[in-house]
Amino acid sequence: MSIKEQIHESTEELLDNMGRLVAIDSQLGTPAEGMPFGEGPAKVLHEALKIAEELGFKTVNLDNYCGYAEMGEGEEIVGIAGHLDIVPAGGDWTYDPFKLTREGDYVYGRGTTDDKGPVLEALYAMKMLRDSGVKLNKRVRLIMGCNEETGSKCMEHYNKVAEELSCGFTPDANYPCIHGEKGMLTMMAYSKNTKIIAINGGFVSNAVCDACTAVVPAEEGLKDKLEAAFAETKLQEYKLTEENGQINIYAKGVSAHASTPTLGVNAAGVIFECLAKAGFEDDFVKFYNSHIGTACDGSGIGLKCEDEFGELTFCNGIVKTEEGVISCTIDIRFPVTYQVEDMLKMCEGHLEDENGRIEIRTTTSPLFFPRESSLVEALYKAYTDVTGDTENKPMVIGGGTYAKSLKNIIAFGPEKPGEDYRIHGADEFTLVSEMEEAVLIYMEAIKNLLEI
Repeated sequence: MSIKEQIHESTEELLDNMGRLVAIDSQLGTPAEGMPFGEGPAKVLHEALKIAEELGFKTVNLDNYCGYAEMGEGEEIVGIAGHLDIVPAGGDWTYDPFKLTREGDYVYGRGTTDDKGPVLEALYAMKMLRDSGVKLNKRVRLIMGCNEETGSKCMEHYNKVAEELSCGFTPDANYPCIHGEKGMLTMMAYSKNTKIIAINGGFVSNAVCDACTAVVPAEEGLKDKLEAAFAETKLQEYKLTEENGQINIYAKGVSAHASTPTLGVNAAGVIFECLAKAGFEDDFVKFYNSHIGTACDGSGIGLKCEDEFGELTFCNGIVKTEEGVISCTIDIRFPVTYQVEDMLKMCEGHLEDENGRIEIRTTTSPLFFPRESSLVEALYKAYTDVTGDTENKPMVIGGGTYAKSLKNIIAFGPEKPGEDYRIHGADEFTLVSEMEEAVLIYMEAIKNLLEI
């Protein structure tokens, strides 16, 4: 029996185990004793380690921050780092986000691609290698984290209590492989004065605000002008109602990851834009449109820039009103040849005026491995050997992965070039055929890394 046939025979078991993980709502919860990220992440880690034990691997739980499954012996460690936490389900799902649903080659559920599915694909790659009798001159360790989506504190803990990796990858991005990750800035924008009664939209800061509601005071002719403005937008849906001296606005845009905001439609941004077009005079509407807007390039605060590997991206994820103050999250991914200091200098003097202000909350330096490095070459070879695809080359992405938290690893798969798996959106999915291929690719990757 060929290795492809062996992988195919294990598919139903893999899917059953994926269903066990998808069924657990593992978004960030309320910390409790022994559960640093809440009950859901602790529960899914326990279940994932249980699956690994059932498959015959040694497992270790590192205080419910993260855990790992391991095989082989030796001082050096080939590491694979994936995450079990998820972003909130959010959006309008066709399928139950917490029930694995298969339709033909498609498998739906939160975490199928980001990142529960890939964790299991890597685990089964390890199993197939072990069962095939491949000699292991190093340990192979699958690290399963619980806080990638909201800060990667799980890997901070790993670095404190566990051994450094010799080399490895994180199956949490795109093929063929990722040799650079943009730097990141997070910011918060605040209103100083506004007539807007309420505006609320978005559910996570690292995804485009895909739905938003707003309430504004009614003005003569405003509703008709808003109707005309909204009719010219790219919203999927909108609704305007007027009652009791107020206009209620509902806008449905298109979700997209913060690293690729141009693929989405920012519902909050469209509302602010339409309010201005309709002649609604408001201080924060002016501030939002001039400093944030819908351009996704950071030009409003002096950050528009690019290098040979990509351009800066700018994403507004959440908008909300609290005690009369509007706040907006801002997620920025900047080119790998720039540094944090460059960004801070460029936006200096652009973050505040009489209508609003923006605060810088966090900064993250970019990650970059030369294309010719042994790590990049080993992973790229695994991909091309299995797929035959030599047209797509190692790339730089705007997303942030565990590669920024652990030494000597880069992101590697499982998303195919040009495909939208709806990660962080409704009806996230993967393909069974691609899962099987991923197991084979990861087998080859591990073998190549053992030789470095």
